[in-house]
Amino acid sequence: MLLALDTATPAVTVAVADGDRVLAERTTVDARRHGELLAPAVSGVLADAGVDRRALTRVAVGVGPGPFTGLRVGLVTARMLGATLGVPVVGVCTLDVLALQAAEEGLAGPFRVVTDARRKEVHWAAYDTVGGLHRVEGPHVDRPSAVAFEGPAVGAGAALYADDFPGHRPPTHPAAATLCAWVARGLPLVDPEPLYLRRPDAMEPGARKRVL
Repeated sequence: MLLALDTATPAVTVAVADGDRVLAERTTVDARRHGELLAPAVSGVLADAGVDRRALTRVAVGVGPGPFTGLRVGLVTARMLGATLGVPVVGVCTLDVLALQAAEEGLAGPFRVVTDARRKEVHWAAYDTVGGLHRVEGPHVDRPSAVAFEGPAVGAGAALYADDFPGHRPPTHPAAATLCAWVARGLPLVDPEPLYLRRPDAMEPGARKRVL
């Protein structure tokens, strides 16, 4: 039994699955309330599915890239659940989840996944479906104009900077149900470590300069 969650974007999304069958899913889009929304969402999907958390055998979490605060909420929660229940925790690149959603909705050929990185930047990666879905470049963080793309692009960053990504289309945010599908299909997993691509805003102060 798998619990999957992702907080790397404005969406707080959680799902529980038994093999390749998703039993329940909840998603709320609110960039400022990840910490408030995640724990109730986890309890909610377990209740919706009629699953006791002690029945979980694995936890999967989106590792980003994403803004520091939201991403940290999901990773800390996943690790805490894994430690409490004594089950493994695995990571999946959030952009890969969006790419799989797009491919399942019929997007074929080369395309981009673009999410909002704030500070007028985007997180992005390039994908292709020839020979099966695979990432061909990225993930990176750049200004939208530096990576403008005329072809199909999915994700909130593509919609936000539509002039640079005129081929933008859904999906906009990752879905935990697709994260479950990624794991069920045996696609590549990563360690549950945050993929920031840039340093967080909050930094420990450096050593004080010596005053002569």
